[in-house]
This record gives sequence, C-alpha cells and structure tokens, in this order.
Amino acid sequence: IYHLHSKDFGNEDVEVLNSEYGKNVIKLLRIRRDGKKHCIKEVEVCVHIRLDSVNEYLHGDNSAVIPTDTMKNIVLALAKCKGIQIIEQFALDICNHLISSYCHVVYVKAYVQEVPWRRLEKNGIPHVHSFICVPEGIRFCEAEQCQNGCPLVISGIKELKLKKTTQSGFQGFHRDKYTTIPDRTDRVLSAELFCKWSYGVDTVHECVLEAFSGPPDCGEYSPCHQKTINNIQMLILARVPQEIEVTLNNIYYDVIDLEKFGLTNDKEVRELLKY
Repeated sequence: IYHLHSKDFGNEDVEVLNSEYGKNVIKLLRIRRDGKKHCIKEVEVCVHIRLDSVNEYLHGDNSAVIPTDTMKNIVLALAKCKGIQIIEQFALDICNHLISSYCHVVYVKAYVQEVPWRRLEKNGIPHVHSFICVPEGIRFCEAEQCQNGCPLVISGIKELKLKKTTQSGFQGFHRDKYTTIPDRTDRVLSAELFCKWSYGVDTVHECVLEAFSGPPDCGEYSPCHQKTINNIQMLILARVPQEIEVTLNNIYYDVIDLEKFGLTNDKEVRELLKY
C-alpha cells in the first residue's frame, strides 16, 4: 500500500504503508507414529512477513528478501522437527522461528487451518491408522508477532453448518411496497457459522451448538436470525468473558407448492433458495 505526497513524484515522495508479502496455501500432512498407532494433522498454512526496509519495492534491491519458497520449506521443516500437536502452537512455532532467525524481519503473521480428520472406530474400538474426514466445521488460528513483542493468537471455527427444522420464525418485521415475504412462525433455521476468539478457550464450539439448538428434548424458539446470533454470543461471554466475533450466514429453505402435482406438502419438502 502506497501513499503519494505530490503529483510529480519519485521514490522519495512515496510512503510505503504496508509491505507485507508471503507464501499462501502450504498444504501438508504430519504423521506421528507411536508403535502401531498413528496420529495425523493435515493443515493448510499461510505465512506473511514484513521487513525493516522496502528497498525491494523502491529500488529493486532483493538482498534482504526472504524467498517465499524459503518460507514454505521452513514450515515443512518445523512440521518435522516440532510436530503439530495443536495448530495454535504450530503457528507460534512459525512466528518464533522467523522472528528469531532473521533480525530484519519485523513482523510475522501465520494462518493455519486444520482438515477435520477423526479416527475411525468399529464397535467402540479406535482404529490404529485409519481416519474419516468429518467436516464439523474447520478449525483455524491466526498468530502475529513483532520483533521484541509478545505474540497474539486467535482461534476460530469456520464453515460450521447448523440446522434445526422447527422452533424458528420471522414475523413482525418492517413492511413497505418492496416486501414480498410473509410472516413465518415455523421455518427451518439453517446457517453456516464463522467464529473467532482469543486462544486458550476450548468451550466455544460447545457453546455455539448449545445456544443454536436449545434443550435436546424441546429446543428453543428463535424469533429471528439476529436473536440466534445474540444467543450464541451471550452464552459464550457468560462462560468466557472476552472479545469474540460471530458471523452466521443464513441458508434459506422455502416450502414448495406441490398442489399442481396433486400432492399435499405439510412443510415436508423445501427448496434451497440461497446458499
């Protein structure tokens, strides 16, 4: 990002506001063997850094530039040497290595997301080396660190798909000549969640599911999409007082008119209108 100080400008008139660069979409699988039992972590990593000069931008001087291929190889080497117990620690390992190894790196940001593999079981017995991908949301984290600064780590969940088939409605909203949707007292509430919070909290996923669905035997009525978001946020804050970000993207199903086929439809067949 550049800022110009005059119309007739040269390099001396340009202020570089952001000179980050890096390597995106580094995909790897780490296997840890404990005898016959294997444990896996499959991750996708993005690494960005900022240097203490911008000579490569202004003068084409690459002498301080750390190639993005080097960044990729560092990530692979750290996966081998440090392992990947949890993605947040792996992101911190990446930041710490780049900050401590290169004195001219002033800022590092590492993003890591995890493929949701779960160990296969048969009759309650875990398999020693077979896994199934169960996409109950994708866990991710972001770590940032500056020279001589403390690291900041954010954890998150994305693409967590939630649905309940009743106990949801939408009515009493503002109407004008452009409004076409009717009041609804019984609809399907379906959404995809994005949520992030300060690292160190393990209860957020549980809070999301509990607040969205309500008690397992009867549920809890949701008068609108926004109230559901607020219920999720309030439950998390009640248990873990901290800043949190929640986005719940609505997935809308409409009841289909089957009368032209000589069929009745008691809200059993619905069409996905928007995703």
